[in-house]
Amino acid sequence: MKIILKETIDTLGIVGSECNVASGYARNYLFPQGKAIKATPQNRKIIEQAKAKFEIQIIKEKKIAEEMAERLKDVKCTIQAKAYDENKLYGSIKTHDIKTALNKQNIKIERRAILLSEPIKEIGDYKVGIRLYKDVEPEITVIVVPEKKNEE
Repeated sequence: MKIILKETIDTLGIVGSECNVASGYARNYLFPQGKAIKATPQNRKIIEQAKAKFEIQIIKEKKIAEEMAERLKDVKCTIQAKAYDENKLYGSIKTHDIKTALNKQNIKIERRAILLSEPIKEIGDYKVGIRLYKDVEPEITVIVVPEKKNEE
C-alpha cells in the first residue's frame, strides 16, 4: 500500500516522503497513530501545500539531533561484567546494557538507535555509534571492565 509519512520514521523515511508498506501495517499502526496517510491524488495535493511546514520540521529535527550529537561525542560509558581468562566475558554486552548504562547518566537513547554490530565479548574500550537522525551518528566510548570480586 502506498502511503505518505506525516512524521519521520527511521525504518521508512522522512516526513512527507511516499513509500510502500504492508497494508496491515498501515491500517493497524500508521493510520491510527496519525503517522501516515494513504497516498491518493487528493492527499498528495494536501502534502504539497504543507511541504514548507514539513521542511521546517525536518530542519528542527536535524538541529535537535546535531545538538544531542555534540553532547554525546565525549560521553564515556563504563560497564562492569563478570570476566574469566584475563579479558573474556562470561556473557556479552548488548545494546540493552549500553542503554541501561546511559540511562544512569541521564542520557535517554532508544535501544534500536545504538549501532552495535555484534555483542561485546571482551574487556576493553569500544567505540559505539548512536543513530540520532539520518546522517547524524556520533560515537560514544563504551568501557567494559571486570566486575570487582567481593573479598571478605
